[in-house]
Amino acid sequence: MAWFQRNRSPRQDDDTTGLDLVLSDVSREESASVSASWLSGVAIVFHRNKIFWIVAAAAGVSLVAGLLLGQFLVSPADAAADAEPPAPGLVTVPVEYGQLSNDVTIRGEVAYADPVEVRVETSSISGPAVVTGQVPKEGTELEALSIALEVAGRPVIVLPGELPAYRTLQVGLSGPDVIQFKTAARTIGIDAGDPADPLFGLDAANAVATLYSNAGYAVPEPEEGSAEAVRAAQESVRAAAQSLLTAQNDLAMTPVGATPVEVREADNAVASARRELAAAQNSAPQDSLQIGNLVDALELAELRRQQVGSDRTDAQQRAAVEAATIQLTQMQEELARVEQAALPALPAGEVLYLSELPRRVDAVTAQRGSILEGPAMTVSGATLGLSGSAAEADARLLKVDDKATFDLSDGTAHQATITALVPGDGESQRWTIDLQPDPLTPEQIKEIHGSNVRVSIAVGATDGEVLSVPYAALSAGPGGETRVEVAEGDPRDGEKTNTRLVVVRSGLATPGAVEVTPVDGELVEGDLVVVGK
Repeated sequence: MAWFQRNRSPRQDDDTTGLDLVLSDVSREESASVSASWLSGVAIVFHRNKIFWIVAAAAGVSLVAGLLLGQFLVSPADAAADAEPPAPGLVTVPVEYGQLSNDVTIRGEVAYADPVEVRVETSSISGPAVVTGQVPKEGTELEALSIALEVAGRPVIVLPGELPAYRTLQVGLSGPDVIQFKTAARTIGIDAGDPADPLFGLDAANAVATLYSNAGYAVPEPEEGSAEAVRAAQESVRAAAQSLLTAQNDLAMTPVGATPVEVREADNAVASARRELAAAQNSAPQDSLQIGNLVDALELAELRRQQVGSDRTDAQQRAAVEAATIQLTQMQEELARVEQAALPALPAGEVLYLSELPRRVDAVTAQRGSILEGPAMTVSGATLGLSGSAAEADARLLKVDDKATFDLSDGTAHQATITALVPGDGESQRWTIDLQPDPLTPEQIKEIHGSNVRVSIAVGATDGEVLSVPYAALSAGPGGETRVEVAEGDPRDGEKTNTRLVVVRSGLATPGAVEVTPVDGELVEGDLVVVGK
């Protein structure tokens, strides 16, 4: 190109413009081609390294943003250092409205009350005391007439009572255990006789039969040979009764004393002797010898009259009747004795007395097929109880029937009532406090059983809802009156805040607040009272 420019002729200069235009077009086309090639290359490079360029762009933006923010943002510490201290304001607390109480707070264990170990009397069982069935599961409730266990094929029937069974109850026995059985039978609708009568009689024996029938078991078998003894005694009674009847018939057939004819003859002989004696005495002259003989004859006739029939007696027959009567009485007494021995009896090992039924089975140690030794199970009250302890000073503030609250698992407050306060024993001197929760649902019982909860017991409470403020809000006036200062403006204005004094009368005090009643001035819920400046 340079050579061409150096060797061109002057005439050629005229044509330069055209050539330049051509060359210029060519140059522009080359430049456009080069530019297009460069852009195409850049596009290819960018496409192949797109992630790299995106990251690079983001880093650049972040760097610029950081530099800009650094010029305008200040750290809290720097801002606090550069700021001036705020003007002091008033410390205020809003007036509360609600019931106020002074509480004793304890920790309580939630569990079924009054757990006891259950032991079954096995001394009256002949042979090994093998558990054969009716083993309850944990959580089972035992009520009157429930079968607590089956030992050697025989039931252990639950009845209400506190005195353990210690002997077999049968006709003729007397004592407090008889009274307990009669009372327990009456509570389940069975008549066992007057509970005030300590004698186990026929009514009590019949009640035993009814008890086993209601429980679904056969009455306990009487002692071996009892049935044979009853049959023998019945035969003896029948024989004695027949002997008595025979003796009575013999007595009725035996003649006693003189016959009417013999009596009449003797009376006539006496009358005749009297007439003869009277005639001799009235004759004249009297014959003294004759009169003497007639007197002797009269006396003999009178003596014979007295003895007429005296040789005929039923003394032997009467003695036989008396002996037969005594024998019959003895046989009847023996029959009564053996019949009583055969009447239903209540073995000590087949009854379990439990107080405060129903009872819940907490744990079972007896196993089917094993020999029963020691406690068979542990039972407790069927309702949940709360039990905790408190220092003597706090416990003396409480009394039975006081109300308390504790939180359920969902945070809901639930009420309970104090049922017992037991003074402490030992060095700690902490008192035991037993409480009965208000009725709970089965789900609630399942959730809180065995847990440890916080129990609040109100030892002093307001009668309804009242106004209350913190102790620090109270101040004394010049006349000794109690007052509070109420902020009417913005407490942040400090000394510039408008306030007013309200004279109050204080009431129930708790560790966190005190009841107040406005006496001079107005005080309502939500008012801000000054507790500090």
